Amino acid sequence: MPAIVRRLAFAFGFFLSTGLVHAAGLDGISNADAGAGVRQALAKGAEYAVGSLGQKNGFLGNSKVKIPLPGYLEKAESGLRMFGMGKQADQLVETMNHAAENAVAQALPILSDSIKRMTLQDAKVILTGGDDSVTEYFRRSSSEQLAVKFLPIVKSATSKLQLADQYNKFAGKAASFGLVDKKDADIDNYVTQKAMDGLFLMIAEEERKLRANPVAAGSAILKKVFGAL
Repeated sequence: MPAIVRRLAFAFGFFLSTGLVHAAGLDGISNADAGAGVRQALAKGAEYAVGSLGQKNGFLGNSKVKIPLPGYLEKAESGLRMFGMGKQADQLVETMNHAAENAVAQALPILSDSIKRMTLQDAKVILTGGDDSVTEYFRRSSSEQLAVKFLPIVKSATSKLQLADQYNKFAGKAASFGLVDKKDADIDNYVTQKAMDGLFLMIAEEERKLRANPVAAGSAILKKVFGAL
């Protein structure tokens, strides 16, 4: 365990008993400030991710999160185009990405509820964890709810394309022979998972920026809490 993490873990023991946390020997931070700082960091990451992805071309126009054709279809894309199915392939990619955009646009209430449910122990883990501990908190606390919310939105979009039905039938058979990952054998589940992956990736991106430069966040409490790390 790195020395800084050991010091912070020890500091939080003192924090729990006295109401103060001394991060790496810097000025004391009260329970209230620590909690407020972590909640604001969570909210900042959530708003950034939803705002950037939950809009037209939020996924399609971002190479970091753009959803490709699933598995073997991506490898067979040139063949699809050779047989005159390029338009259908493009339609499927566009539909998948727009479905993800529509789904992520509905994520903020779920992420906000996750922030409200954060405990003191959660705050401790986030502050003493690595550069993606904010992201991992959201992944642990909201993935199930996000999947339930996203799936019907994705289904509504992909059901309009015949190629999506063809993919599900073909992929289902391929999965039974171990040629396709079972979790990718249904296009709606595939897009739902990719939408969540993109959401968490963008939250992680904002978290790294915050930890690298708390001052740039423009918030006194974020500067105080994360600057102490």
